[in-house]
Amino acid sequence: MQWIGKAVGGVLGLMTGGPIGAAIGVVIGHQFDASSGSGRVGGPGAGGSAGLTAAQIGERFFRTTFQVMGHVAKADGRVSEQEIQAARAVMSQLRLTPEQVQVAIACFTAGKGPQFALPAALNALHSACGGRPDLMHAFVEIQMRAALAGNDLQPTARRLLQNIALRLGLSGSEFAHVEAVLRMRRNGYAGGGTNAAGIDAEARLAQAYKVLECTPQNTKEELSLAYRRQLSRHHPDKLKANGLPDSMIEHAKERTQQIIQAWELVRERRGI
Repeated sequence: MQWIGKAVGGVLGLMTGGPIGAAIGVVIGHQFDASSGSGRVGGPGAGGSAGLTAAQIGERFFRTTFQVMGHVAKADGRVSEQEIQAARAVMSQLRLTPEQVQVAIACFTAGKGPQFALPAALNALHSACGGRPDLMHAFVEIQMRAALAGNDLQPTARRLLQNIALRLGLSGSEFAHVEAVLRMRRNGYAGGGTNAAGIDAEARLAQAYKVLECTPQNTKEELSLAYRRQLSRHHPDKLKANGLPDSMIEHAKERTQQIIQAWELVRERRGI
């Protein structure tokens, strides 16, 4: 499946800005495909499960992404048309070929079927990716994107996604942080008054606090420390040095920009 790297790169690219980000991810994914047949991925530095090729890891990530997407969509007992459209939007933004779309649809269908074993699928994914936090974080973020578009992360889907995140090593605060950032992307929060999405200044301020993993009760000194901590955690250069794939660097840059925007909003309102 020599196209799988492009597909995975495109999935990750979606997190950097829709079709344009997906296109960037596809280009990066091409490099993944080009090198996938020339060796195996393993060992502490590679981040993958020993004995698996890059293509095998990519295929596992791709298939599990759409299987779990289907499973989450079926969490409340039925898959709505909106949830189907949300999944198809991901496929469309990836610019998958008809063949690739059929594979994704088959995985989505399998995931919402009664025979799908979620724990086994997640364990296999975690093992294939070597438990890398960045890949696990990206996987959960992709699932949440689809769930937000499909049903606005209704309680049943939320509980299931929280369990998935925990199984993959994300804490409750990390889960909340991912949701806050994704909702900010959808709604926007810069500036005063009410934005085009109808989100008022107070709601945007509350979202900004979530991005910084703080509350209005934190002191100015605590807020400043939280801002620096978030910047350090998500700084692209640091993440790359720790093994973040090139396919996620643009995502890290966007996350850093969102942290800066959140800080500027909080700083302005608190007079820091």
